[in-house]
Amino acid sequence: MGEAAGRTTGSSVGAARWHPLRRRRAAPPAWTDALAEGDDAGFFGPGSAVWAVNGALPTLVAGIRALLLQTLHPGAMAGVHDWSRYRDDPLARLDGTVRWVAVTTFGDRRSATAASAFVSRLHEHVTGSYVDATGVERRYSANDEELLRWVHDAFTEAFLGAHEIWGGPIPGGPDAYVRQWAQAGRLMGVQNPPATVDALRGEMTAFLADARYDERVAETVHFLRRPGLPGLTGRMYPVLFAGAVASLDPRYRGLLGLRRPWWPAITLTRALLAVARRVLGGVSPSERNARARVSRLGTSATPEGSRAPGPAPD
Repeated sequence: MGEAAGRTTGSSVGAARWHPLRRRRAAPPAWTDALAEGDDAGFFGPGSAVWAVNGALPTLVAGIRALLLQTLHPGAMAGVHDWSRYRDDPLARLDGTVRWVAVTTFGDRRSATAASAFVSRLHEHVTGSYVDATGVERRYSANDEELLRWVHDAFTEAFLGAHEIWGGPIPGGPDAYVRQWAQAGRLMGVQNPPATVDALRGEMTAFLADARYDERVAETVHFLRRPGLPGLTGRMYPVLFAGAVASLDPRYRGLLGLRRPWWPAITLTRALLAVARRVLGGVSPSERNARARVSRLGTSATPEGSRAPGPAPD
């Protein structure tokens, strides 16, 4: 889902890429300012499970978890291998994925719908073939409903799983996050995405029957282990990667050819995220601008069922 976006939207950010762990970072990209505009609170809004999970610092680990999980579908892996420029410009994919997640989470409905439609248009050109787990060659398109469903499920599992380990309370609980974030899947073309944790896990287990470890997966996992990110982000990344690996279900680690780190990666990741929170604060530029929009529109713009108890945010 974010792969094709990374090929184009990353370049739209240009040299002013913003990374949350960079010590001397440039200003947030201009598209975050646009999140203050719009006529509604979006599909989720303040107090929603989606804002709580997607706006929290454990997403730094969740993104790595999601990329690792997505490699387990040979069709999705073929699209990455055949079309991605992630080896040449890993930050471009990161920027594109961050932008899609932020706009879908915090943007108004028109912006979220447009961001997903843009990615879908890019996916129209991502086609090819792959060999499935039974040895049969199959054609694929990045907009195939099966691949879109796998990417959505892997994303949901990764972000929810990381938040349950390192994040705070989720309004309405884990099921609320799965149910609400299903809207993002529908925007991308997924029919009837899972709406409960049990349904999500059931779909993930069913997908594992088609998982296939090959040289493409090995190459991508090797790259994700050492992507060569610059600055402070690059120095902190090994801890985040280890935390992502340690947090995975053992079934996924085995299929990826990974072992749980021998050192306390979960604990060290928690410490690193705590330091990042003290340095950066608890609110990203995207959420800050979205809150300004909602405040301007008033509480009536907040989606029903997404409001936190107490007064409206400042």
